[in-house]
Amino acid sequence: MRIGELARRTGVSERSLRYYETQGLLAAGRTPGGHRDYPEAAVDRVVRIQELYAAGLCSSKIAQLLPCMRDGDGGPSAVATPKLVADLTAERARIDRTIADLLRSRDTLDEVIDAARG
Repeated sequence: MRIGELARRTGVSERSLRYYETQGLLAAGRTPGGHRDYPEAAVDRVVRIQELYAAGLCSSKIAQLLPCMRDGDGGPSAVATPKLVADLTAERARIDRTIADLLRSRDTLDEVIDAARG
């Protein structure tokens, strides 16, 4: 599929898709005319990339992680290195801290709302 179709199907801009390609996150073949030609699996790959960005991972960490994931279901493959596992464990801990901070903020807001309602 062409880049425009991939952008429409994933809700990701063409510019972002090109960036993913330059970062080694996404690969495209080329048509005889030089246009990008993405396989069907690119849809799952882009969705996975977006999920990882939303979790706060940077493109270099995502590039390390993607070969360790299957695109169809996001499940693990057997190519994760011990260093990558350690790095991802640290990322997970960071996410857990962020969640805890957000929950505390929500609790504080709830207290202020309750007090304001009387």
